[in-house]
Amino acid sequence: MGTIQRIALALVIIGAINWGLIGFFRFDLVSSIFGGQDAFLSRVIFGLVGISGLACLAQLFKPIEEVEVDSTRHVHKDLNYNTEFGEEPDFTKPKEPKKKKPNVNKHKGNTPKKK
Repeated sequence: MGTIQRIALALVIIGAINWGLIGFFRFDLVSSIFGGQDAFLSRVIFGLVGISGLACLAQLFKPIEEVEVDSTRHVHKDLNYNTEFGEEPDFTKPKEPKKKKPNVNKHKGNTPKKK
């Protein structure tokens, strides 16, 4: 998109916002800034918005350009996904279940006696 097309698009957006303000609130922003609908500067702005609309109309019928895919791009298989705060645990390997230790009382002689 060239510079003139961007300027035309910006003016069309300004015109669309102005028409929205007129439609919803009966407030003409361009006329209020530049001195009414009959003021020379307001008429210039309205004319530029109209010409910009015609320029954007040409973009509507322009064919969409195909995006080229770079087939020589290398894919990295060993990417480093560590954060800046340190290493993260490796979740790619399944976690081995912990073995239960038998509940053996090492101090058999120190158990309290029942009364």
